[in-house]
Amino acid sequence: MSQEIRNLKPKAIWNFFADINAIPRASKKEENIIAHMVAFGKKLGLETKVDAAQNVLIRKAATQGMEHRKTVVLQAHLDMVHQKNTSSEFDFETQGIAMEISNGWVHAKETTLGADNGIGVAAIMGVLASKEIPHPSIEALFTVDEETGMTGAMGLAPGYLDGDILLNLDTEDDDEISIGCAGGVDITATETYQEYAIPSQSVAFQISVCGLQGGHSGMDIHKGLGNANKIMNRLLWEGQQKFDLAIANFKGGGLRNAIPRECKATIVLHQKFKKTFEHAFSSWADLVSKEFQTLEKNLCIELQSTTLPDKIMAKETQKKFILSVYACHDGIFRMSPAIPDLVETSNNLARITLENGTIEIANLCRSFSESGKKDLTNAIRSTFELANFKVNISGDYPGWEPNTRTEILAVLKNTYENMFGAAPNIQACHAGLECGILGRNYPDMEMISFGPTIKGAHSPDEKVNISSTQKFWAYLKEILKNIPKK
Repeated sequence: MSQEIRNLKPKAIWNFFADINAIPRASKKEENIIAHMVAFGKKLGLETKVDAAQNVLIRKAATQGMEHRKTVVLQAHLDMVHQKNTSSEFDFETQGIAMEISNGWVHAKETTLGADNGIGVAAIMGVLASKEIPHPSIEALFTVDEETGMTGAMGLAPGYLDGDILLNLDTEDDDEISIGCAGGVDITATETYQEYAIPSQSVAFQISVCGLQGGHSGMDIHKGLGNANKIMNRLLWEGQQKFDLAIANFKGGGLRNAIPRECKATIVLHQKFKKTFEHAFSSWADLVSKEFQTLEKNLCIELQSTTLPDKIMAKETQKKFILSVYACHDGIFRMSPAIPDLVETSNNLARITLENGTIEIANLCRSFSESGKKDLTNAIRSTFELANFKVNISGDYPGWEPNTRTEILAVLKNTYENMFGAAPNIQACHAGLECGILGRNYPDMEMISFGPTIKGAHSPDEKVNISSTQKFWAYLKEILKNIPKK
């Protein structure tokens, strides 16, 4: 199937995409992809270096006749989100992504594809390798660790780049030009608890919530998709109220920027409640499924008998855990008062692990507004501190304030209209792009973001449209021809 991918047009993108998708490149584990990019740049005879944050920079001189145009930074991130279906035995540590073609899209077998941001990386590689594309002086910046903290962008030193314009290739709709993005902050609540022996005459069940769409916690948060952690907690609340169930373990979600798709919990209750609990659980599951039936057609809520675990958590801590997760805001908090249909502030209750006497609850709060981000952060912090959790605030990064008056926006808008006969969708996005962070050290650099159509990023449903990638490649090449003069 790799060869079939390589035969797609434009080959300049798909061959490089296949190359990098053969390399495991999880956030904070980018050593091999960094080495690959360094070797790529040096093989082309281009100036190639790695900074202290492990970002790769490759410089290419302007083509003949383009020497007096402004220098362009082409930027994409090397890491990808590693997510897979529970049933998949795929090993991200050792295997390259297994790609397939279906109905005009490229996707992966039961895992994330890495089109976010691998297509952007491959496009930049295509420009660097080409001897035919007219372009100004180029600084190709490949950042690391975008998906779990943006530490690559944060670590980029002032004065390292000489560019006047930055083209970020990390937007996921081909008719969209992004001129702003949300900032974000991680909110992690932790607590320890006592464990107790299982009472006599007890039975155990495993509860599973699966089949949800998941997706990007910025780009998809407005869709109202199901959050497996919230659904599970709702079921546990009912069981605690009516059957005095006890929790042995709880594991839901994964990465902080992915909407939780799956969750499992093991619970224990007195055997006298077994039949009535099973009947009541079936009713609760039907109720939740009906609520989500138009959005989450594959939602599956299952109850299975299982062997008794070794321990259960203390009742008082369990009550505080369930109440605090129930109270924790998830989803849209406020819509933008200035930009129609734009989410201003949101939270993703991303990951919960409860086992062996320790609870960890991870959230990612996003906002265009620094005050709005602080407000929701304080609300979430208060929710968990009222339940005596320890709350850690980390990874705070700024948003990217929209600017509709830049030269490069005019270039992209006019180029799009001339090429495609329609106006592009110029907007800010609720996702976290690296532009806001890079802009702190390069405040005079004009920045803009665009890319091909990618669906389901951060989930095993991720796919990239083939014809859209062709459109994106043609658009990128035309933009480079039309960069303003110095």
